[in-house]
Amino acid sequence: MHLILYRPESLITSVVSLTHDERESWRRAFYHGPAFPTMSKILLGNIALKWLRQICSSTRKEIYDSFFVRGPPTEVIQALVPALSQNEGSKEDHNIFCLNIERILVLCLIENKGVCQIVEEFTFSNKQDDGILNPEKSTFISRVAQLLASIPDKATTGAVSALTSSSFFKSVVSQLLVRAEEAVIESSADKDGNEQGVLSPVFLFVGQVLSRISRRGSTGVLVAELIPMIRNHLQRCVASDRKTIIPDMVKNVSQSRFWFNVVESLRDQHSIERLTEEMLRQLASQHISDEEAYWILWTLFNQSIMHMTVMRAMFIDKFLLWKTFPLCCLRWILHYAVFEFPPNSVMETQIQKTSNFIVTVQTLVSVWSKKEFVQSYSVEQQAYVTAAIGLCLENMSKRELEMTKDVLNCILQGVTCKLESPIDLVRKMASAVALTFSKIVDPKNPLYLDDDCSENVDWEFGVLSPKRTKAPSHDVELGSKSKPCSRENRRHAGEKKAKAIRHDISDNRVKIVEIKSLDSDEMSGAATNLGEHCDEESMDIDASSDSSLEPYDLSDDDTDLQKNFTHLSDLAAALRKPDDLNGVERALSSAEKLVRASPDELRHNSGDLVQALVHVRCSDAATEGEEDSAEEKRQKALVALLVTNPFESLDVLTKLLYSSSVDISQRILVIDVMTEAARELAETKIINKQQRYGNLISDTSPSWLVPSDRGPLGASPWREVSEPGSLLSWSHRYEREVPSRSGQVKSGKSRKWGLRKAKDLQVEGSKNKFPLYAAAFMLPVMQGYDKRRHGVDLLNRDFVVLGKLIYMLGVCMKCMAMHPEASALAPALLDMIRSREVSQHAEAYVRRSVLFAASCILIALHPSYVASTLIEGNQDISTGLEWIRTWALQIAEADPDTECTSMAMNCLRLHSEMVLQTSRSLESAEHSKAGSRALSSKLDNIIIPFANMM
Repeated sequence: MHLILYRPESLITSVVSLTHDERESWRRAFYHGPAFPTMSKILLGNIALKWLRQICSSTRKEIYDSFFVRGPPTEVIQALVPALSQNEGSKEDHNIFCLNIERILVLCLIENKGVCQIVEEFTFSNKQDDGILNPEKSTFISRVAQLLASIPDKATTGAVSALTSSSFFKSVVSQLLVRAEEAVIESSADKDGNEQGVLSPVFLFVGQVLSRISRRGSTGVLVAELIPMIRNHLQRCVASDRKTIIPDMVKNVSQSRFWFNVVESLRDQHSIERLTEEMLRQLASQHISDEEAYWILWTLFNQSIMHMTVMRAMFIDKFLLWKTFPLCCLRWILHYAVFEFPPNSVMETQIQKTSNFIVTVQTLVSVWSKKEFVQSYSVEQQAYVTAAIGLCLENMSKRELEMTKDVLNCILQGVTCKLESPIDLVRKMASAVALTFSKIVDPKNPLYLDDDCSENVDWEFGVLSPKRTKAPSHDVELGSKSKPCSRENRRHAGEKKAKAIRHDISDNRVKIVEIKSLDSDEMSGAATNLGEHCDEESMDIDASSDSSLEPYDLSDDDTDLQKNFTHLSDLAAALRKPDDLNGVERALSSAEKLVRASPDELRHNSGDLVQALVHVRCSDAATEGEEDSAEEKRQKALVALLVTNPFESLDVLTKLLYSSSVDISQRILVIDVMTEAARELAETKIINKQQRYGNLISDTSPSWLVPSDRGPLGASPWREVSEPGSLLSWSHRYEREVPSRSGQVKSGKSRKWGLRKAKDLQVEGSKNKFPLYAAAFMLPVMQGYDKRRHGVDLLNRDFVVLGKLIYMLGVCMKCMAMHPEASALAPALLDMIRSREVSQHAEAYVRRSVLFAASCILIALHPSYVASTLIEGNQDISTGLEWIRTWALQIAEADPDTECTSMAMNCLRLHSEMVLQTSRSLESAEHSKAGSRALSSKLDNIIIPFANMM
């Protein structure tokens, strides 16, 4: 106190005369000691809440803000970030408190480049400690990184946009990478310092921050900042007189040391995987060249992949067998981790394949060849692994193929297994691998197993595109929109097994049949056109009468001597003569027309003709290249038999389905024919007879038939209209247009006058014959499907037949939707598809068919029927519908096949719609039956999916 009173000048002079080192020592003592946290609490608490709003902005910036801005960012973060979690009195005070802290954080870390200062601080402090990174310092660096990465999570809802995850992390990553790269350059220039020791805290901080940002779900932001910087670095590495990159070019640049170590510094394998995966996908979206992508991977991962076994396992095991990337990413992974040379390189044909390459090919092929791979992997994953094998085979020679162990046998086994699949894309994969393999063994004789195969295989298979987007399917159509008339595209069933069932989903209103509307105008127009066409033909005949004088061609031709079939018995006999191929061909050509003519003998000969058509070999009878035409004629003839004489034909067909005398192709033929016949029987034609205006009433009409001309001003003349009910009408109807009355709001333009009340102007007539025969279609084939007998094993070997059978049953349910027969047959079909052998089948093809059939059941059942069964206490339907819901949930959550998951979600939506309609029916029934107490409990048996989310 004595010094202050008597010698103030000396005190001031002594303070001003402090050296730089002494000033920094006092500053360090204040900011790194207990003084700064204590002072920060006072400034952030009492001062900010009571006085800060009364201070002008310039003064606040000069005095208050500068206290934090001039401090070390590591201490500022430790003082400010934990304070965001404190509760300060009232809600208003808490908001003021948090907004002030957030403002200071933005000022210190973003506007004042605080992250760069942190890197500088760690670099300088480690120089002072002779490059020794002790555990205490490592813990301190980890804490600072943790607090820095947690700022967006702790920020309040009303925080500034600079503290949102995307904006904040973008600024942090940019500052961190730029300053760390500069620190590496400065360290390289310092010849006297310990470069490794000086940079160790920098790499630790970079790795900690990047891994925590990745863990918080902002890997995309990190990679978006990283890619431009690494690309710029590679451009600096390329000499002006060179167009390609070589490893020495990259190693000789000082900044490369940072990029060699940045991935290794993460030390969190999960974050490394997420960063690598996101980087591959973003590089693919930017369409960069294969060579540039290779050198990006080489620069970032080459050092870590040599030192860490887990890094090589990430590229070879996870990225080739468990992940799915676009095809370009797959090429980059193979070139970097498997081939170990850049694409389009001169060394590509000269380098000897490494042992790593051989082992990888053996691993891929051994997994690909197993039957379980087709059953348990998604189609996209199968296409990805197939493309990896194909790209590896394209880089192998015959000698290298012979050196690999068991690769030849595995490829043959895998091709055979996939050719048996009913999914067309899986068979294309087998054809592509077989073609590539054959080019290695015998380049002059490539093996084409598919007509669509080209010399250059497209390994994308339509599912590995970089910009593959799958639009959500909002609508459901459970109809089969297969390729137009599958019969046109069918090869012989024995040659190519079976075609895939394509359950295309597009509209939730199932189109049971195609509705064709014909009005009277169109019918009369067609008749007029037909008459004109006949007149033109007769004129053409008369005009060309001179041509009748030309001589006939009397060359020896037995075409006119060939006998046309007029009896079904002769037709069946001709089909059973395999030695008379011309007769079989003519019989197939005449079969459909003769059957649809419905002769009297049809009822007695339909069974015999069905057997003959099923057993005939179209491939033997048809000329080469016309097998499809003969197969189509046979199928049309069988459909005609089922449509014209259902019961007798079905009796034979359903017995042949499980007979040991037919093969798998004939069983598939039987099911396809029944499916087409069900659709044809259910075809609904609605004929709309619309009112047709005639001529206006003439003056010669009897006056007592015509209404009076009296009426409002502006009314049009009366005109006669035809009666919609019949062509001959015993009454007359007239109408005219009248103007609206003043102030009239009711819509309408005309008034009608007649001798009786006007009827509806449209008469609709529908014809659906299928419900009458539905039981004959469905019940016999649902019996014995699970029995294993000679030549029949639907649950295992013949799963294609099982899938088509279930699909056919679903079509049958669809064809009788809202009919009483659907309610009677639905429980039997539910029992069939609920069995574990069917619903949990290993093949995705069967599960797709079961989902299709379940959806058809939901569409076919009338809500009032479901409500009545609940009221009566019948548990069969309610139990079956509840099983559909739970099973579809399981499929949607865990099935590896993406098509199955999509169909399961649509099935759940149909189930919820059906439940909603059923609950409305129950409510109406409850109101209609006053005093009934039992109805409300029935609603507990219906569960609406995702009801808690609505």
